[in-house]
Parts: sequence; C-alpha cells; structure tokens
Amino acid sequence: MRVIAWITEGTWPSCVDAARSHAPEAADIVLLHVTGPEAPGAAHGAFAGLLGRGRPERDPGTAVEHLATASAERLLAEAAQRLARPCDRVERTGRVEREVVAAAEGADLLVLARDGDRTHLGPRSLGPASRFIVDHAPCPVLLVWPETAPDVATLPPPPPHPPHHR
Repeated sequence: MRVIAWITEGTWPSCVDAARSHAPEAADIVLLHVTGPEAPGAAHGAFAGLLGRGRPERDPGTAVEHLATASAERLLAEAAQRLARPCDRVERTGRVEREVVAAAEGADLLVLARDGDRTHLGPRSLGPASRFIVDHAPCPVLLVWPETAPDVATLPPPPPHPPHHR
C-alpha cells in the first residue's frame, strides 16, 4: 500500500498523524510538499520589469527559490520526525493542485487537510487547491480537520425551497 500525505504549512501535523494512524505498518508513506511558482516568479518578474535584465546575478527570484527549497526541506524533515516511521520525502514545484494530483497517481490513499474556513462545516472548509485535489484525485482521499471539527450546529441552513424531484 502506498500512502501520500500532502504536507503544507499550517496543516501538516494533522496529515502526518492521520497517515500514521490509518496506514498499515507495512505501507509505503510519502510525505509530499509542493512549492508553487508564484513567489519566485513574482520576484523574477519584478526584477526584470523594474530593474532591467542586464544583471541576472542580482535577480532576487533565485534567492526566493533557494529559500522556498530550504523551507520545504525543513518542513518535510519535521513531518518525517513526527511520523516516526520510514517514509520518502518528495518536493515538487509547480501548480500545487496539479502536482498533488499527479503525485497521487498509483497511490492507494491520499491524505490532505481542510484549508479553508475551518469555523464551519461545509464546502467552504476547502480552499481552491484542496477542492481541485478532492475532485480530481486518482485514488481514495482521506480528508482531515487540522484541529477539532466544528460543531454540527455550524452546518449551513437548508435551501429555502424543497429540492425538485423528477
């Protein structure tokens, strides 16, 4: 069995805990972190557009890329330590939602945490990337709350009109 746990800032402990408790002892666990291209791309673009292209060695985008890589490595190391069992660490770069879906190909389970409005039950508890991943994952998904789930009283009210049955 191969289990992928998507590791993101802020919600990774719940994903690691869920992978540890739901994956059989013999499972191959992969801790996955994806760095989006936004920050380095913005820094590269700002440098090129505002400061010119003549001095590429001064491009701050390269420094931002190195910082993002170091941050991802540190996060994956903390996650592996919390998991406290053998695992693989994978760092990918690209459109986050697409990279997670691609990494889940051939997996038996994908673990991810809610990353939207976590004060209420409902669809807004998923951010756009997580919604895409849940909708397109090529394997079963275990969706966890990063903290205690909100009370059932936070359910959205029913629609004002009864649904039409045909």
